[in-house]
Amino acid sequence: MQKKILLLEDDLQLSDTVKQYLEYQGYLVETAYDAYAAKDLLYEKAIDLMLVDIKVPYQNGFDLLAELREEGNTTPAIFITSLHSVEDVTHGFDVGGDDYIRKPFALRELLARIESQFKRLYGKREDTIDLGEGLQFNPKEFRLIRHGADLPLKPKEVKLLMLLLEHPDKLVHYDTINASLWDYDEEPSAGSLRTYIKTLRSYIGKEHIVTVKNIGYRFVP
Repeated sequence: MQKKILLLEDDLQLSDTVKQYLEYQGYLVETAYDAYAAKDLLYEKAIDLMLVDIKVPYQNGFDLLAELREEGNTTPAIFITSLHSVEDVTHGFDVGGDDYIRKPFALRELLARIESQFKRLYGKREDTIDLGEGLQFNPKEFRLIRHGADLPLKPKEVKLLMLLLEHPDKLVHYDTINASLWDYDEEPSAGSLRTYIKTLRSYIGKEHIVTVKNIGYRFVP
């Protein structure tokens, strides 16, 4: 599954350069040129990592991330900025930033920092995840296995399982699920989603996928 990155940068030339480079590296990149547009994208789409410039229109990047963290958004965030002081760097981490890269930067350095964040989050994907009672999930090969035998899963069921496993004990909203499972030209289906959940529960156990009424689902390890 391709990782989706939100790039908040009001320098259009730099934004376009970074977007082209990261998409060449295999990422999906959503661009925003001001804080309001970034918020809209975060509410509409499932974002795996944020690249946040600080000096952007309507709301600076520090305040934007602080607000998102207060709302419970835990998406990794890397600040990209021309601010170089120790105080700025410290403030970036204080408001919930995960890394900080100063302009001008080499694109390869930015890529290394992005991959470092994903390795920290998803490094276990190289291994098989033990779900108990002889059930294992191999995220690298997208296989759900019970006692050595593959269990049939549809592509969207695999995506849903991976999404839930990536957020253990955390509420995953319907909006996030819909954005992850259905492409922009597809209409999300509540009925299909319930069917996917029913299938996963039949394998994993109903008690491990909890419904939060009218909001979403929570995976309980």
